[in-house]
Amino acid sequence: MSEQVDLTNCDREPIHIPGSVQPHAIIVVLEEPSLQVLQVSANAPESLGISQEELLQSSLSDLVDEGMCSYVVEQVLSKSLEASPHYLPPLQIGKNAEPFEALVHRYQGVLILELETWPDKSSAVKEEVYVSLKHTLNQLQGTTSVAEFCQQAAEHVKMFTGFDRVMVYRFADDASGHVIAEARREDLESYLGLHYPASDIPKQARILFVKSQLRLNPDVRYQAIPLVPLLRPDTSAPLDMSYCVSRSMSPIHAEYLQNMGVAASMSISIVVGEELWGLFACHHYSPRYVPHTVRMACEFLAHMLSLQVSSKESDEQHEYKMRLHQQHRLLADAMAMNTEFHTVLNQSKGQTLAGIEADGAALVLNDTVFLRGRTPDENAVKSLALTLVESIEQPVWSTDHVSKVFPQWIGGEDQASGVLAARLSKHIPAFVLWFRLEETQTVKWAGNPFKPVEAGPHGDRLTPRKSFQLWKEEVRGKSRPWLACESDAARMLRQTILETEVRRAEQLARLNAELDERNRQLDSFAYVASHDLKEPLRGISNFSNFLLEDYAAQLDDQGMHYLRTMMRLTERMETLLDSLLYYSRLSRGDLQSRRVDMNASLHDAQEMLVARLRESGAQVHVPRPLPDVYGDADRLSEVLSNLISNAIKYNDKDRAEIEIGWQEDEEEDGPVFYIRDNGIGIAPEHRQLIFQIFKRLHGRQEYGGGVGAGLTIVRKIIERHGGRIWLESRPGEGTTFYFNLGKGAQIP
Repeated sequence: MSEQVDLTNCDREPIHIPGSVQPHAIIVVLEEPSLQVLQVSANAPESLGISQEELLQSSLSDLVDEGMCSYVVEQVLSKSLEASPHYLPPLQIGKNAEPFEALVHRYQGVLILELETWPDKSSAVKEEVYVSLKHTLNQLQGTTSVAEFCQQAAEHVKMFTGFDRVMVYRFADDASGHVIAEARREDLESYLGLHYPASDIPKQARILFVKSQLRLNPDVRYQAIPLVPLLRPDTSAPLDMSYCVSRSMSPIHAEYLQNMGVAASMSISIVVGEELWGLFACHHYSPRYVPHTVRMACEFLAHMLSLQVSSKESDEQHEYKMRLHQQHRLLADAMAMNTEFHTVLNQSKGQTLAGIEADGAALVLNDTVFLRGRTPDENAVKSLALTLVESIEQPVWSTDHVSKVFPQWIGGEDQASGVLAARLSKHIPAFVLWFRLEETQTVKWAGNPFKPVEAGPHGDRLTPRKSFQLWKEEVRGKSRPWLACESDAARMLRQTILETEVRRAEQLARLNAELDERNRQLDSFAYVASHDLKEPLRGISNFSNFLLEDYAAQLDDQGMHYLRTMMRLTERMETLLDSLLYYSRLSRGDLQSRRVDMNASLHDAQEMLVARLRESGAQVHVPRPLPDVYGDADRLSEVLSNLISNAIKYNDKDRAEIEIGWQEDEEEDGPVFYIRDNGIGIAPEHRQLIFQIFKRLHGRQEYGGGVGAGLTIVRKIIERHGGRIWLESRPGEGTTFYFNLGKGAQIP
């Protein structure tokens, strides 16, 4: 029973180490610097007139005359030949003195010399190329688009080589191929516009096309000639023939070409930015040899096309690029004037963002989503953003087939099939997203790309498909693809947003530093002022007492009233200075942090207030034991004492009821403590005012009096621990104060 397989299994075929050569060529492997022969192809003895044993004991100087040997050593081997085949002049080698076309390159520590000859001169290409090459270049320079350039290039390669068919084959992102230009014999069926699956040119073949940019197969029905010995004597490993033009081709590829009816082929790589952009694929329906001079002209055209592709594509998109740059400048200028970048983006005009052509766009900032144009709903966009955070590393990422990348999106193609994403954070879902709707396409394939193949007559090797009949596929779920300039625009917007946020963070850091310095100066001033003012105030108080004791009989009632008022104001002033001095010390002193039993701290606070608790009849309820924390025990006891004191003081009920507890909160750091009372409550407009020093909401003698420093001190202690305090309140019903102590206070 045959095993169902797929041509992608061909990716494992070691085509770079075939151990053999095509029969029109001879391989001679030389050791450096001795130039001693290490390996030869099995056809060398007959072609060179030297026995195999003698060849393997020879050096280059034994095979060529002295002048040629000196030329090779002095003029050729001094060049950079590493992984770079170099064309040599016609080389007479061996006893037969037959001239060969020759190439040489250096790879993995050896020199590899390739000698080529073609006995059937009638099927060899004539070498009249240089006359027309200048005319060809002038015509190519006049083209205005990639398609026109490729078509012209294909026609001239056909003219140079005489191949029956020359195609420019462009690779897609999924490694499938598309014939975008074609020059052919008039009686042949056109392949223009046809698509070929990625399995037709497997991954390792695409890698070799980047390394070795010209491959010639003059007769695909050849019998391979093995190397002798099969393994390198110096390493006992196969010879890596990645850069050999005449290496034996993959048997699968040879059979593939024969199934297409092709007898000879040549491929020339089009490499753009070290990526395989496409190929010149040349087919002939009878054997055909291309001499070196013609190959060099074709390689030159391919190299020129490689250089021109980016330029031509850029020219085609010039107007669109200008609009994108203009939109970016407008957004960048607006962000420079506004502290919030999302405000700028949301206020920009149009159904998309940054001028990128899309059906809709979204800005995702954690749980906040801003949508515009035609987009998926908010929940779907949030879900996509979470998926991107977990799955995608690139700062800018795009796909025209989102359901293929994320199968969970299947069924949502009517909302968006194409996604372009600019990532704003590594850790949270923060993205600028653009969406494109589905555009149904009909793709013309050369044969059914999905038809499985079976193991064939070559053992475990696969048999490639035999049918190349037109096969149409209706592609659903894909959008119009994203252009490189659109990804660049998204990248620029991302960079501008990040730079804006960095500037904003720097400004905030500078302002915070200035604020910290001013607060430090104010604390120092408050400490010095409160400390230094106490001495003259103490003198005023003492002299007031002297007047009262020694001169009371000499003062009338009005005078005594003034004196007692002065003494009372002096006492109040001293109380205010004591509070200010204590507050400033809180900012200056270090916390004595250790593990704190909050239940013990609560007990200490109640002990301090035992008289007031008894007098007021207040009931304190603790639903469950409080957790331990890291902190300053004395200061935390003071926090509880102040909050309980306020709960007693600001209460107009017959009996004050106070509840002290804690709760877990995922959004807060560590446990959240609370003190809840049934007192008079606090109006919303006063909830920040109460934390300001010396601010009282009531008359000086109401609710037990005081100077208005208690809650200011409480907040300072909590903030020194790294926490925060806030409240909830209903006037007339009661108030609940909440506080936590930050990450540093948590007990693991």
